[in-house]
Amino acid sequence: MRKTVLLMCLFAVFGCKKKDDPKPPGQVLLLFPEKNSECTTGIDQDDSTSRVTFQWQRSDNTDSYELRVTNINSNTVQTISTQSTTASLPLLKGQPYSWLVRSRNNQMDNTISSEMWSFYNAGSRTTFAPFPAEILDPSMSERVFKDINNEVTLSWSASDLDDDIENIEVYFSEQNPPTDLEATLSNLATTFKVSVISGTTYYWSVVTRDAEGNATNSGIYSFSVL
Repeated sequence: MRKTVLLMCLFAVFGCKKKDDPKPPGQVLLLFPEKNSECTTGIDQDDSTSRVTFQWQRSDNTDSYELRVTNINSNTVQTISTQSTTASLPLLKGQPYSWLVRSRNNQMDNTISSEMWSFYNAGSRTTFAPFPAEILDPSMSERVFKDINNEVTLSWSASDLDDDIENIEVYFSEQNPPTDLEATLSNLATTFKVSVISGTTYYWSVVTRDAEGNATNSGIYSFSVL
């Protein structure tokens, strides 16, 4: 009898042991095409298109990956799902693209995205528009504190294959889209302070202009002041 009770207790302890929760997928590290580069390895499909192969590192706890490639000029998006760490897509030549990879675990609904990188798919053009500025801080929809001077520092990163950025325009306002040109800065500028009021949401964007007259927009970002 005592043995039976002992076995029942052991069954209750081990048989009802809770399974480990599934672990979320890890974030992918992108490899190629490299960030802010010209991709010259595409395989010609026709006069206007080449097939580009994307590569990234395998991430932990991941069953599949979704490659997401966006034509920056047309905002056209191509996606492909794979269990591999490489995938290829046909892209228009001479066009700027951004790309990222989402990691997925079949036991979870959530996915995690890699960083977003930009590149030009090689074509016949000899000059390039700047890449859209990469917004660093505040990030999208972030809630921030103002400093002692009632200011918040905006920061970004700008890049151009031709290395001929001429100036940076910062647009900032309480309206969406922001139409107020807050400042025109030098090509080396990466930060700018703006005056803010607590309890207010602000919208901002950065336009990068080069010596050829080309201009690109970072897209609209917002933040709220606590």
